[in-house]
Amino acid sequence: MEIAIIGGGIAGLATAINLKKRGFSPTVYERAPEILELGVGITILPHAMREHEALGIQAELVAAGIENVESCFFNRFGQKIYGEPRGLSAGNANPEVGIHRGRLHLVLLRKAQDVLGTDRIVTGRTFTGLEQDAEGVTIHLTDTVSGEALAPLRADVVLGCDGVNSAVRRQFYPDEGFAFAGINTWRGVTRMKPILTGGTYIRIGSIRTGKMVVYPIARFDDGSGDHLINWVAEIQSPDAVMNDWNRKVEPADLPDVFSSWHFDWLDVPAMIAGASEIFEYPMVDRDPVDRWSFGRVTLVGDSAHPMYPRGSNGSAQAVIDARVVADRLATLPPEEALKAYEAERLPACNKIVVTNRTAPPDLINIRVEELVGDRPFDNLDDFITQDELRALSDGYKTAAYAKAET
Repeated sequence: MEIAIIGGGIAGLATAINLKKRGFSPTVYERAPEILELGVGITILPHAMREHEALGIQAELVAAGIENVESCFFNRFGQKIYGEPRGLSAGNANPEVGIHRGRLHLVLLRKAQDVLGTDRIVTGRTFTGLEQDAEGVTIHLTDTVSGEALAPLRADVVLGCDGVNSAVRRQFYPDEGFAFAGINTWRGVTRMKPILTGGTYIRIGSIRTGKMVVYPIARFDDGSGDHLINWVAEIQSPDAVMNDWNRKVEPADLPDVFSSWHFDWLDVPAMIAGASEIFEYPMVDRDPVDRWSFGRVTLVGDSAHPMYPRGSNGSAQAVIDARVVADRLATLPPEEALKAYEAERLPACNKIVVTNRTAPPDLINIRVEELVGDRPFDNLDDFITQDELRALSDGYKTAAYAKAET
């Protein structure tokens, strides 16, 4: 069976490796002329790391990143609200790791090239359209650099793994737009000393009054003990204009709300000022759809279920998709396989899209802010107990992890 994968990101490469393990030799077509180490931080959750372990790359990913041992929630005055163990410390079979997204991408690329051969990862190819008939799919591509149309290709199956701006998805949902709820974000990386345990995933404040997510993604091997810290600043406004996509900005371009965040355990303005680079993004997703598979074509990863980057679940669900679609193609005829994959994965992922909008992990911060009145507290138990906060945390895990791990 000739399988064409459109998109050489995390979803596309994980899908290609899974297919090779099941006896196929897919070809990946990537728009970028070269796959480079780009982006900022990403968290690999234990149920995502389980998938990477099956691909044989867990040890390399652990070595390239930093294991999270705990997650802590703070209000915007620097007071701790709630904490819990993470990864192996929480009894999971696999670790939770913060890592540079580009490093994760390149580890997957090297593995895909090793098992498939470099000729099966074709860069500089922009997808422009497809048609289907009873025998297969005709794919149209152009040369990304020259814009020249290339000879059409034929495949038995096409897997759209081309991300949140998926051109494959656009074939079937041409009038679809992004869902923007007034939340803008700014992302950066800063070299600095370890924060708290050195393996702490930190959430500060809420999107209503200013929120930050902070965690380490790499160590420096020069004897300094420094970490590379990934941070994301967010704020919601009813009259917000959607940020540009991936535009480089300066520290002064961030909202002023973060300028007073000087805590005894973290100086947020200094962290922002010390960033090597900062990019702005809108926080967007797409409304869930009731169909991913169309004959011999289906969607995988962010192409299928673009979601808010909350709870670190976007890439986790992508690599689970990769395994499931490969399993189904190994045991069923193409169209049946793709429908079976959709039936298994679509309901769970659509639920996560909605949960990430309405009840994300930082609901803890929002709830405390509501109860306390957005001011420092003397005794948080006067407003809400740790057991009640734990229940909020567990509620997200139940909705977004357990039901989506199959």
